[in-house]
Amino acid sequence: MRSPKDFFAPLAVGAPTPLREVPARPSRVIHFFDPSNAKMAAKVPAMVGTVDVLLGNLEDAVRAARKEAARAGLVEIARGTDFGEATQLWTRINSLDSPWALDDLTTLVTEVGDKLDVIMVPKVQGPEDIHYVDRLLAQLEARAGLQRPILVHAILETARGVANVEQIAGASPRMQGLSLGPADLAADRRMKTTRVGGGHPGYLVRQDPVDGDINANRQTYQQDLWHYTIARMVDACAMHGIFPYYGPFGDIQDVVACEDQFRNAFLLGCVGTWSLHPVQVEIAKRVFSPSAEDVAHARRVVAAMGDGTAAVMLDGKMEDDASLKQCLVMLELAERLAATDPELAQLYAAEPGPSEGAGA
Repeated sequence: MRSPKDFFAPLAVGAPTPLREVPARPSRVIHFFDPSNAKMAAKVPAMVGTVDVLLGNLEDAVRAARKEAARAGLVEIARGTDFGEATQLWTRINSLDSPWALDDLTTLVTEVGDKLDVIMVPKVQGPEDIHYVDRLLAQLEARAGLQRPILVHAILETARGVANVEQIAGASPRMQGLSLGPADLAADRRMKTTRVGGGHPGYLVRQDPVDGDINANRQTYQQDLWHYTIARMVDACAMHGIFPYYGPFGDIQDVVACEDQFRNAFLLGCVGTWSLHPVQVEIAKRVFSPSAEDVAHARRVVAAMGDGTAAVMLDGKMEDDASLKQCLVMLELAERLAATDPELAQLYAAEPGPSEGAGA
């Protein structure tokens, strides 16, 4: 058994010291691109500063014959692009049971590790997967002479991964966060849906019969297939001081349902989501930013609560210590986002009208 006092010790001689706290950088939208696609790769420099995270995808969306080209393309993009302070560079490597994962890690860390902020690991089954990546990254960081550790993000795509989510979240000080991977998870659970994220019209509850007539018109209410998994993921992340994310929404054309799903995840505690198409970028940025009304209300509560003890009445509603804590969460997020987003800084500084707000 590893002693707790060694948890934050480097796992290789010469590797950078692990972080004791994950940096809370804005990551409302993780925008995926295929580095082997010349058209997509050419757009990357122009997207710097417009999204919080650009992620070079090496896994499922890349054909087997293009895996090496995607890896080489990401190296070229990382070397040739200045990502500045507002945009992070992430990658999703191939699954650990694939023939490409080892080369993904060795190539990227030794050649462009100084540019990579986070490595996303797919289909994580348990803490043992994180332990393997953790040790290997430390060895590669030492070889490359890196001064800061590369963080790790795990995707929940299997039933065993969800069952082990708490252990995965706390497996290493490298852990940055977790994402829901609904398509692979649905297949692994044998769920009867072919959708990538989102709801399903068959997953519903029905209004009780009126006057006992089961054949009369009765309202139905569609339910969220992913509520349980997201809630459990959020709890595991909060427990270990890392960040939860929604994941992909596959119906690119249904921007209304996409926004609804993103907002559900935001309200439950997620800090961001994936973007598979440029049309989803602005949706994610808007939804995962607090509204101007919420920020203004939070400020009023903080001002009214004083030292945070006792309770006050504000607009006919009771506000107490728990209310204050909720409002401080909102304000901390707003301040973090405003520091890198001038539009939000201006919006949060203004007094909102009845219909204004980033999340409206």
